[in-house]
Amino acid sequence: MKQTNEWMCLLMIVVTFLGCSNDPGKEVTPEKPEVTLTASPTSFSFEAAGGTADLSISSNAVWKINYNTSEWCKPSIQTTSGNATVTLTAEENTIEQERSMSMTLTAKGADDISLQITQAAAVIIPPDPEPADSIAPDNTGMASDAKVIASKMYLGWNLGNTLEAIGGETAWGNPKASNDLIVAVKNAGFNAIRIPCAWDNYIENQTTYKIKESWLARVKEVVDYCVDNDMYAILNVHWDGGWLENNVTPEKQNEVNKKQAAIWKQIAITFRDYDEQLLFAGANEPAAETQTAADVLAVYMQTFVDVVRATGGRNTYRNLIVQAPVTDIDKADELMSMPTDETENRLLAEVHYYTPWQFCGLTEDASWGKVFYFWGENYHLDGATGRFPDWDCEEDFVKAQFQKMKTKFVDEGIPMILGEYGAIRRTIPGNDEWQEKHNESRAYFNEYVTEQAKKYGLVPFYWDEGSLKNDGFGIFDRSTNTVGDQQILDGLIKGAEAEDYPY
Repeated sequence: MKQTNEWMCLLMIVVTFLGCSNDPGKEVTPEKPEVTLTASPTSFSFEAAGGTADLSISSNAVWKINYNTSEWCKPSIQTTSGNATVTLTAEENTIEQERSMSMTLTAKGADDISLQITQAAAVIIPPDPEPADSIAPDNTGMASDAKVIASKMYLGWNLGNTLEAIGGETAWGNPKASNDLIVAVKNAGFNAIRIPCAWDNYIENQTTYKIKESWLARVKEVVDYCVDNDMYAILNVHWDGGWLENNVTPEKQNEVNKKQAAIWKQIAITFRDYDEQLLFAGANEPAAETQTAADVLAVYMQTFVDVVRATGGRNTYRNLIVQAPVTDIDKADELMSMPTDETENRLLAEVHYYTPWQFCGLTEDASWGKVFYFWGENYHLDGATGRFPDWDCEEDFVKAQFQKMKTKFVDEGIPMILGEYGAIRRTIPGNDEWQEKHNESRAYFNEYVTEQAKKYGLVPFYWDEGSLKNDGFGIFDRSTNTVGDQQILDGLIKGAEAEDYPY
């Protein structure tokens, strides 16, 4: 009995085991395969110029590359499943220091893989030793001080929306400047040209602020058009993307001042051999509305003067133009101080005049005021209330404003440049009388401002941005190099004949 019982127990165990393993109601879960993740290579080294490299990834799962998207090296794809080749693209390294970063390759269930990436330091090629940073002073052809040079500049014109156009010389709708255009300007009665110019758009290295030689050569061509035609030329750093003009603040002072020095050093050396017919202007309309900002601007202007003088040669004696805060007359009167200069009597100051803006530049009615079609005491037309000034901004105001500049600067031996002024043309549909009077009023404004500028010692430079259309300032048709607005030109020429010019 004992043996029989043992066999019975063994049989029951076998039956139970077989019954459990063949239970049709119970699923058998297959084992999951092990997650695999490999990468090759796991370290990368790029040259300073940047470039690409391939990363081979093998996996049987979904994987992801984790990295800082603001870094200088990026993968062509960040996540997928299975096997793939990922291209890593490194940007150019423009600093003289090696740099490194890392990425992490991950897949759920697999060990993370670290990808190490390095890049060589930039090799900064030093500037050519010639022309020398500084040479001996040379006063050949530089006899005229600021007062004398101001007396020689009879009437000025702006080559607007051209060399200062962001994106290229023709980006703002004008053709490339030509010698024929400058000849046309001279023949019309102007003898000085202000050349607004951009430079930041043509910097090839944002560490050294190296300006492209091709751009320096092009600007030189345009300056040559002026001086070869016996005209005076003012070359400036214009708005230029706002790197200086929008950053007249203590926080930006060191950064901007460094760039100001680097750019002006290159300009000064490039144009050092020109005689007194070429003047430099440090900025355009720097946004300095407070005394704190004006003090920062004074640093930028001092740097401009110091850097130009330090290059020597004729730059030792070149006449330089310093911009008022916002080139605004009231701000100049209240906030402006002139830089110190190792060369005596070679500095001029600059302001602009577009008052009232509702007449000079406003293109559509705004919440704060309507467009003015008319300006001047003889142009307050019946039925046109609201379309001419109802506050003191006409003839007497012009004289009062220019008197401020005469008192603070001209009478103290500092000539003034009225670097920009003008009023846009307007089309007034359906009212021929208003249109005629608007045209007359606009010509009168330009005549009057020109006349008073000269009487009070401000050398006038009319703003011409090349447009002969509605809302345009243009005088010349730059496609044909001919006069396109004779009425405005006549007003400017008549105003420039003002007597009692103080120089």
